[in-house]
Amino acid sequence: MQTNFKLYKVDMKYIRNLHNIDDKVFSVSPQARKDNRVFVGIVIICGNHKYCIPLSSPKEKHKKMHNSIDFSKIEVDGELLGVLNFNLMIPIEEEQLQLVDTTIYKRDRENIKYYKRLCVLELEWCQANSEIICNKANVLYKEYISNESFTGRNRCLNFPKLEAECKKYNSRIKRGVE
Repeated sequence: MQTNFKLYKVDMKYIRNLHNIDDKVFSVSPQARKDNRVFVGIVIICGNHKYCIPLSSPKEKHKKMHNSIDFSKIEVDGELLGVLNFNLMIPIEEEQLQLVDTTIYKRDRENIKYYKRLCVLELEWCQANSEIICNKANVLYKEYISNESFTGRNRCLNFPKLEAECKKYNSRIKRGVE
């Protein structure tokens, strides 16, 4: 069981590539004014693959939503800090991951310090709920893979298609094509 989650930023070229395969992958397109969006998440194992579950900032709609098989609120002391979108988790390899440094330095601007403190709180919540997170991700993954009539299927990324693309992408990188 995974208990020591770390926060990772995902390579933008890789995200753009996956978005071209499945348009439900968060866009980081400059044309859509999304090029400042950072794909940050925690990494777990689903089946035989590593997956990155994206952490998202809370939106107004999240306040009304309930935790479900593909969604969890990250709440600390009654405050909604963020959300985990299990339906939008992406297959990943080490080459696409960059560890997020949550160390607060004296030279950091206030907004950076705030972001890092928020990241630490979210990570602590994830670690305290690691069993739930891993179970939820694996149940969702298995349900998607094995049940064609799964009702949440239309909200999920196409996991097998993205796994195949992840493998192709990484073999291109290893050959120096990317």
